[in-house]
Amino acid sequence: MKPILRFEHVAYSIAGRPILHDLNLELQAGETLVLLGRSGSGKTTALKLVNGLLMPTSGAVLVEERPTSSWDLIRLRRRIGYVIQEGGLFPHFTVERNVGLVPSLEGWDPSKIRARVYELLSQLDLPPEQFAARYPRRLSGGERQRVGVARALAADPDILLFDEPFGALDPITRAEARKQFLHLRDTLRKTAIFVTHDVREALRIGSRIALLREGRLEALCAPREFTRHPGAEVRAFLASAE
Repeated sequence: MKPILRFEHVAYSIAGRPILHDLNLELQAGETLVLLGRSGSGKTTALKLVNGLLMPTSGAVLVEERPTSSWDLIRLRRRIGYVIQEGGLFPHFTVERNVGLVPSLEGWDPSKIRARVYELLSQLDLPPEQFAARYPRRLSGGERQRVGVARALAADPDILLFDEPFGALDPITRAEARKQFLHLRDTLRKTAIFVTHDVREALRIGSRIALLREGRLEALCAPREFTRHPGAEVRAFLASAE
């Protein structure tokens, strides 16, 4: 089976300063890959290379066997859901308009958009009759995050990108959001890349974990294998969770 996403000898530099070095990764459909690493390790850079927010300095990122450089970037980004901290919502849009944004840009019929929005809000424990007409300022941090996830899912994309989505949440809300993510992961079987610096989160969420250190891939393995990996950076992360 061909991978849905592939990094081939990807490097990325800014003004001659290397951020990523010779990164090679593959994702199969339905897999959740966690990018784990310290601040500045290149996690978010790698994520942004997937939807064309950045382009490799060398090598190629292939989405559905096509390099991102050959995609119409608007089309590519509409095919990939993207979730950031606090959901990245438009403050002047209601929840319904935020969630339905990409389907409306794609020209969906308004009745179909509303049905999709209400379906997703219900799935994420945000009753539409209570939340559809609200603005982001009237939501808690956890609610904004769930609306951001609903927006990412609205057009039924094949790939989802999560850039430390729970990082700004308090511990209890973060645990609840993680539980919701796991439910969606197991129900929808989407292909996802999830960025975090929390090894406990990585072990809980990922089908595989890619550990980055100073832009290089230090380890790539399933959670159980990760806990037995002898690498110094892996051991340092595991020690931080004790």
